[in-house]
Amino acid sequence: MSEAKVLFERRGRVGIVRLNDNATRNALARQLIAELIAILDQADADKSLSCLVLASNGKSFCGGGNVKDMVEKIDPMFGGSPFEMQEGYRETIQALARRFMSLDIPVVAAVNGAAIGAGCDLACFCDIRIASTEAKFAESFIRVGLIPGDGGAWLLPRIVGFPRAVEMALTCRMLNAEEALAWGLANHVVEPEELEARALAMAETIASFPPIGVRLNKRLMRRAQEMTFNECLELSASYQAMVQSSADQLEAVSAMLEKREPVFTGK
Repeated sequence: MSEAKVLFERRGRVGIVRLNDNATRNALARQLIAELIAILDQADADKSLSCLVLASNGKSFCGGGNVKDMVEKIDPMFGGSPFEMQEGYRETIQALARRFMSLDIPVVAAVNGAAIGAGCDLACFCDIRIASTEAKFAESFIRVGLIPGDGGAWLLPRIVGFPRAVEMALTCRMLNAEEALAWGLANHVVEPEELEARALAMAETIASFPPIGVRLNKRLMRRAQEMTFNECLELSASYQAMVQSSADQLEAVSAMLEKREPVFTGK
């Protein structure tokens, strides 16, 4: 049996997901994608988890697609008829993108090194990005004659703005960590030795709040991106009714009034 391409560990209400294919710079190939989707499925279904950290082993966060696979055309994403390649994308990298975008559980990316092409988009799939000073970001699909087939054309302009996204896509400009911070691609930049601790601290802060409220806040923020203002208000009223009917919301208010730490049960 081949070594797992994605690892998972749990620390309280926080799960740590690690890309673990250093030989390919954590390339988004079929096995890694399948393992990552399976872990995301389990984490989203586990209501005792409140936040995930997406990290990676090795020097790179994710090098995107495997160029060797592109040349050998063994993977359906890169070989076969146009229909077969389209289905290959739908069943692999696009399935991963859809899974990230449908997650209720928040994800904090700990970007330790290069996030290139689909690796840059993988970071964008996450809700919060904390970058090491050694991190680099590039939407460089065109360097290998491709377009961002994984949803990056939808996500990146929403994060950095359309002109900057187009510049990244058409020039293959590589952003260092400080540039990524200035452009809004990274939320925070820290020294390499502080990266995981900072990402975990962020995740633990999120996980310290009522679990139902955390997931519904994330879901509302995601869905509101494609709604009119009035539609957002309607959905907000519905979610507000849900959280205000929960025991944890009463506990949050009671703890605040009583000046004590709350104890949440996820109910």
